[in-house]
Amino acid sequence: MSGKVFLDTNVIIYAHTDHDITKQGKAQSIIIEKDTVISTQVLQETANILKKKLKQEYADIRKVLTDLVSNNYVHTNNVSNVLKACAIAGKYGFSFYDSLIISAALETGAEILYSEDMQHDQLIENKLRIINPFV
Repeated sequence: MSGKVFLDTNVIIYAHTDHDITKQGKAQSIIIEKDTVISTQVLQETANILKKKLKQEYADIRKVLTDLVSNNYVHTNNVSNVLKACAIAGKYGFSFYDSLIISAALETGAEILYSEDMQHDQLIENKLRIINPFV
């Protein structure tokens, strides 16, 4: 077992905004205490949410992304991830983009995928457990 945990974008957003202090603290604790992994998709989605929904300036977004790269292992998505995401979406019924997160988590050997948006405690491919850290 690797002990790695993969973070979905929603966990990252909570860690870097103060809209919900309780969730912010929990998300930050995970990043500090665990061997955390994100993907290039998470970086992209984070930048998009910070700009479009939270109206942050790109200079501030760049600081957040730099912080993410410093505090998490970053997996670069590849063709294999995209094809595996299609298989996962077909098998489990997740959206393509959630399936791409799952695919990257599986490829990195993560044991847990922390996400608020997927089914809590679901086991994927007998290898990866989805956990909502805020329940």
